[in-house]
Amino acid sequence: MEFVIEMLNIRKEFPGIVANDNITLQVKKGEIHALLGENGAGKSTLMNVLFGLYQPEKGEIKVRGNAVKITNPNIANRLGIGMVHQHFMLVHNFTVTENIILGSETTKNGTINIKDAAIKIKELSDRYGLSVDPYAKIEDITVGMQQRVEILKVLYRGANILIFDEPTAALTPQEINELIDIMKKLVSEGKSIILITHKLKEIMAVCDSVTIIRRGRGIKTLDVSATNPDELAALMVGREVNFKVEKGPANPKSTVLDINDLVVYDARNLPAVNGLNLEVKAGEILGIAGVDGNGQSELIEAITGLRKVASGIIKLSKNDITNKPTRKITEAGIGHIPQDRHKHGLVLDFTMRENMVLQTYYNKPYSKSGILQNDVIAKKAQQLIEEFDVRTPSDLTLARSLSGGNQQKAIIAREVDRSPDLLIAAQPTRGLDVGAIEFIHKKLIEERDKGKAVLLISLELDEVMNVSDRIAVIYEGKIIEIVDAKQTTEQELGLLMAGGNRNKEVENNE
Repeated sequence: MEFVIEMLNIRKEFPGIVANDNITLQVKKGEIHALLGENGAGKSTLMNVLFGLYQPEKGEIKVRGNAVKITNPNIANRLGIGMVHQHFMLVHNFTVTENIILGSETTKNGTINIKDAAIKIKELSDRYGLSVDPYAKIEDITVGMQQRVEILKVLYRGANILIFDEPTAALTPQEINELIDIMKKLVSEGKSIILITHKLKEIMAVCDSVTIIRRGRGIKTLDVSATNPDELAALMVGREVNFKVEKGPANPKSTVLDINDLVVYDARNLPAVNGLNLEVKAGEILGIAGVDGNGQSELIEAITGLRKVASGIIKLSKNDITNKPTRKITEAGIGHIPQDRHKHGLVLDFTMRENMVLQTYYNKPYSKSGILQNDVIAKKAQQLIEEFDVRTPSDLTLARSLSGGNQQKAIIAREVDRSPDLLIAAQPTRGLDVGAIEFIHKKLIEERDKGKAVLLISLELDEVMNVSDRIAVIYEGKIIEIVDAKQTTEQELGLLMAGGNRNKEVENNE
């Protein structure tokens, strides 16, 4: 059997942790091979070794049967290996073409030849159905389109072995389907793909083989056609995983969040939230369902004080919090799990200890007479790290050193621990594995059962339907319908999310 990639008995250590413990990975030509594991299992580390970003302590790498030493990404590129990173490596005020050729620019008469590069990029884009405008600026295009730019970047450099690191973590369901089509097109042309993921549905839909890693060790390699999501989840987590969200009926009480006629403008000064009305009660989880870009982000930012309200009123437990400073809103009783963990959730160059008290560091017992009490902060951080299973070498590790999923768990630990009157959970399980998702859903339901209000915003329809008690459908900046989560269907929600009329559907069925 000829393999295009063989990573044999790879061992990679960091201070205080063995990230890869003698892992073997073998990838055949023309296949999509999944690398499956929990957050912090060592998947990205293994691929960073293959791409030359890390050097292993032990083990051998073979490319097309030949033993190689990949000491930096340039060598990986020369061997035909390209990597699409989980957090994109793009310069936002550069164009698509400028980003793609960065580091491998061609010149004509002493100047960078943008025109010829743009022509080549357009040809590649058309060939693989990527639909990217070579002259668009990165800051003006969607996250899904930015990912396509990253794919073009590796194709432009001639890669035929592509590593995708959690490629669907920030994509909408439609963009995920489009990416799956792109991956199938790439392998049909003889490329090979290694897909780092913990989304079992995607593995079953698109992959040929799967290698499972648990806590840094290789567990098993299987043909996808010979396995199922239950077996994969059990191998990944080391126990059986319950995919069904266990919860009793809600017991809603008084209104905690009351929004009336809210209008909020987006970055282009257009109304993203346009006369929105909404109530969330104590003791319930209200889910918001909608196609991405219908005002969800602006709504959350307006409630949390991150964006100005043009008109309308936001009340928290009958107190007006409209356009109050973010700290005042937080202190009034709002917790916020943000959808962009790097921009609004963490200070990446702070330690985990510091990040765990970002909302409370200035209060007793963490601060006395304006001086931080490090022993108290350390104790609190260690308690949360343990309780929420945040995989980190220590509480003094920098936040940017953790995997995306463990960064997310840290934010959730900090916000849930405060047990606020209203917990806003925006994409709370983005980038989390099935075991962590099960745990987070349980925590949200625990908050509900304590009599707290939870506002859940997610692009995962399954999550909205399973976790919510009521579901508010947002379309073009307005709540157009509120349905009972137990009585609705994916079809009904899909129709409403597209701006359809629920009553019309009922009439048509009669």
